[in-house]
This record gives sequence, structure tokens and C-alpha cells, in this order.
Amino acid sequence: MAPVNIDIVDERLRDVIQDLFEIQEALHRYLGPETQEKLKYQITTTANSLAALSSESSSLPVHIPPEIVEYVESGRNPDIYTREFVELAQKQNQYLKGKSEAFADFRDELAKEIVKAMPDLKGEVEKRIEKSV
Repeated sequence: MAPVNIDIVDERLRDVIQDLFEIQEALHRYLGPETQEKLKYQITTTANSLAALSSESSSLPVHIPPEIVEYVESGRNPDIYTREFVELAQKQNQYLKGKSEAFADFRDELAKEIVKAMPDLKGEVEKRIEKSV
């Protein structure tokens, strides 16, 4: 299958939007049987535009996480999902930063105690601390 040009998909999407607008306009100006044929034609055109959009866009390399699809299908705003995701990432990042700092403090204290207990290992302890920073 040939790669899909995003511009073609964009054009098909614009066609669908235009067709839906024309249906809305025809419904707004509906006068009865005389506009019924035009409305049938526009519905058929919209169906064809949707089919073209579907076939053109089916090979686009897009991955939407299932969580977002579920979020939208349940009527929730995907922006809220994004905000919650970012907040969770920040919280986890802060937690890991704190953990890392705690280990660094423990390393320094352990090094001090080792040097106090065995002064002849001071050079070796300093090398290890230097490598771990």
C-alpha cells in the first residue's frame, strides 16, 4: 500500500465538513417535497465523502491510547485526561527525585562513617563517591 499523503486526508475531511454544512443548510431551509431531492443528494454525497475519508485515512500511522478512547466515549474531555496525566507524571517525578536525593544523602553519610571507622580507605571511598555523582 502506498504511503498516504496527509494533505489528501485533510482534503477529504474538509469535504465531509462541507457536506455536513450543506445538509445543515438544506434542513434549515427545508420547504417540503421540492427540497427533498436536494437533501437526498447531499446525504448520498456525505456518505461517499465519509467512505473516501475512511479509505484514505485507514493507513495513516496513528496510535491513540485506549485510555483516551474510553475517556472520550464516556463523554469526558480529553484535555482533562491530559492534565491528569501530566499531574501524575509530575508527582511521580517528584517522588523519584526525593528518593534519589535520599540515596545520595545516605551515600554521603555512609562514606563519612566508613572513613571514620577505617581512615586508610579514605582515598577509595572518595573515588567511589566521585564515580557515583
